[in-house]
Amino acid sequence: MFDLSYLLERLAFIATYIPVTMALALLAMVTGTFVGTLIAIIRHNKIPFIDQILAIYVSFFRGTPLIVQLFLFYFGLPQLIPSVSTTTAITMSVIVLSINASAYISETVRAAINSVDQDQMEAAISIGMSKVKAMLRIILPQATRIAIPPLSNTFISLIQGTAITFTIGVTEMMGIAKIGAAASYKFLESYLAVGLLYWMITYVSAKLLHLLEKRLARAY
Repeated sequence: MFDLSYLLERLAFIATYIPVTMALALLAMVTGTFVGTLIAIIRHNKIPFIDQILAIYVSFFRGTPLIVQLFLFYFGLPQLIPSVSTTTAITMSVIVLSINASAYISETVRAAINSVDQDQMEAAISIGMSKVKAMLRIILPQATRIAIPPLSNTFISLIQGTAITFTIGVTEMMGIAKIGAAASYKFLESYLAVGLLYWMITYVSAKLLHLLEKRLARAY
């Protein structure tokens, strides 16, 4: 029989782990955005050899499940590099989530850069501006506005992706829900509680990101 009081109890308890889930997602998004943007700029300039290596990197991390990547790094990598075995589960989770996000973000940013009129780069160079300065001051600001909607989707996916980190021992919302379900045998209430919380977080995040998108679009 459905236990509403237990559901409300679990909602309140699991909610205390929201900061862990959000920290994982935010750290991965910030790191992934930095790495992904760097990859996008390098690939946009088609630097020989490096471009091909990065293309394989992007293809692999976009083409394999996140949980496979997590297990590969957490359980498999220590076989090649024994010192990696001392890395904590939460640190490895941030690393893998960041790498995964960077692959998706690099393609988003690259497409956004390509959509900006490239005559602007030529005009900037013609007045003595370096390519780096032109990219940072002219191209990327415009590309950022274009990239915000798909980047918002990437961030939402990262929030949801944190749910699998419990498989390597990270104590976040999904992990706590699983522990509670196993102890009480109230699986419906426990998993419904965590599902409602993920729904709430993604809904609020989507609304905030939409406001950011509208703010950046005002000048245009």
